[in-house]
Amino acid sequence: MVGEKNLDILLKTMKPKLNEGEYVFCEAHDIAKINLGDIVMFFKEEESITIIAKKEIADSLKLDYSYVASWITLTIHSSLEAVGLTAAFSRALSEIGISCNVVAAYYHDHIFVDVKDTDKAMAVLNAFSQ
Repeated sequence: MVGEKNLDILLKTMKPKLNEGEYVFCEAHDIAKINLGDIVMFFKEEESITIIAKKEIADSLKLDYSYVASWITLTIHSSLEAVGLTAAFSRALSEIGISCNVVAAYYHDHIFVDVKDTDKAMAVLNAFSQ
């Protein structure tokens, strides 16, 4: 199945979904001791491995973090070749002082925002389809 590329369609039909829980970004040097089923994402960087996991998983693994986020999924199947989607929603969020960390996966875009900004971020994202 091919993802959507048309920016107008993407913005009007992205239907943001708030995933339950609190999520954190952690650094790990060795993921062999971590059950991959317990994490949302990992990315190998030159310095170490970044892990996104539920806060309670990170706490149980004694992983350090400094940012507690809510995870919002844009439920439309967006193409990795789509142009402007990330720019549009990140600009709208930045205009009201909300930072966002974005992960583009095969089917959907995922946005992590500070837990204190969850309601405002959902309102901004939902406004695109109004």
